[in-house]
Parts: sequence; C-alpha cells; structure tokens
Amino acid sequence: MKIEILEKNDNVLRVIVRDAEVSLMNALRRISLAHVPCMAIDEVVMIDNLSILQDEIIAHRLGLTPLKTDLDNYNIPEQCSCQNEFGCTQCRITLTLDAEANDGTRTVYSGELVSENPEIVPVSNKVPIVKLVKGQKLKLEAYARLGTGKTHAKWQPVCVSAYKYYPKIITPAASCDDCKKCVDICPKRVLERKDDGKVTVRDLYSCNLCMDCVDACPKKPSLIKIEWEKNAFILNLESTGVLPPERVLQEATKILGQQLKEFEEQLKVEQQ
Repeated sequence: MKIEILEKNDNVLRVIVRDAEVSLMNALRRISLAHVPCMAIDEVVMIDNLSILQDEIIAHRLGLTPLKTDLDNYNIPEQCSCQNEFGCTQCRITLTLDAEANDGTRTVYSGELVSENPEIVPVSNKVPIVKLVKGQKLKLEAYARLGTGKTHAKWQPVCVSAYKYYPKIITPAASCDDCKKCVDICPKRVLERKDDGKVTVRDLYSCNLCMDCVDACPKKPSLIKIEWEKNAFILNLESTGVLPPERVLQEATKILGQQLKEFEEQLKVEQQ
C-alpha cells in the first residue's frame, strides 16, 4: 500500500491510497466515525438554573460541544480499572460553569466552562450555550468521558469521513468547438477551456465521477472519457477539532488491526 498526502492542516486530512481494496477503505471510514473514541460531556448536575431553557436542553447543548481529547492519559470508562459508576481521575474529568447576567442580556459561551484539566477544553470558545437576561444565572457541574460514535453522535471525532475512487480524465488532444458545455456544466470546475480551444483538466482531485461532462458533450461518443483506478482512492477526513485528523486515521488502523486479530482468534476457536 502507498499513501500520498494531498492536503493536511489542523482539521483536514486528504490522502491518496494506492494498492488498496474497497473493503479496507470502507472499514477505515466506518471505524473513524463509530469506533475512534473522543471526549464529550455525558452527565450534567444543575446547581442553579434561572434561564429560560430547561435543564435537559442545556445538558444536550453541552454534550454536543466538542472537547479536545487526550487519548494517552484517559481510559474508556468500561475499560478503566476503577470499574466505578462515578468514574475516577483516569476516566472522567469535571468542568464547571458559573455565569450570571448582572447588567443586561448576555450570552453564555463554551469558553466559560472551566476544566480541571487545562488540556481538555472546548474546541471553540464561541459555542453559545444559553442567553441570560438581567438577574438570571446558570451554575452547573459537567462530567466528560471518552465514548464512541456508535453510542452517540457527540462522540464522533470527525464530521466528514469519506472516500472515492481516484479519477482518470481523458480529454481530446485537438481543440473543440466553442460550445464549452462540458466545462460549464461541471459543478466542481474540474475542466477548463484554453484560448486555443483545447479542454484540459484544471483540478483532477475535485472530480466526483458524476459524468455530467460526458453527458453534456454534443458529440457521441463523447470526446471526454471519465474513468477511475480500480485500487486507488482519495480518502478525506475532517476532524471536529477534538483530535488531529492524522491521529484519527492512526487510531482507526489500530482498531481495525485489533478487530482482525479478534476475528482470527474466534475462527481458531470454531475450528477446534
């Protein structure tokens, strides 16, 4: 297998994967969404809520607030040695919020959550929690833990996990007439027409193999051919910010290896 990085920043990772099968790509996609753990608020204790929103609504908004995750120093509660329903310092952290509107209407944001671990804080300080009018206050304790997306979407570390075949576009060598239908119809602006009339590929990686350009060509058979490489894919991961996208992919491959090992052991048991 060969991997080539196309794009990488704090939240986005786009790579070309060659010499791979569809089954492997789909497994990585599904594991990234449903099995890679991340931190999220799971329980909220309301101490004082004078806002217009009910306790359950505020707790729901807190649960969906992405938190930066430390996978190296925390355990999933079900796998923690404490085996305590209330958790311990190795599987749960506490965040507190104490906000009050003294002078007028104000919005309470996620940045006002105070974490006992400065490394595990909201990804963004600008997630609105509730709006308070003068005299209203909100005081609570929130408990965050590791979980997986198969249990609840708040534990999904990625908002995008997708792959597609690596496209191959064959354009006519000679110049075309002035219709430009194949160029104009493409929603991704993959093609462009040069001054000499030749149609060329402007952005190959944006092609989603929709075939609109092929259908739009007035000549039959079409002068443009869209194909794809059988064992080459473009994998796109976009993190919610809780984990770097490359760490999500690393964890997904590790989990896949564990699942395959468990499957192999079960096969051996069945054969005995």
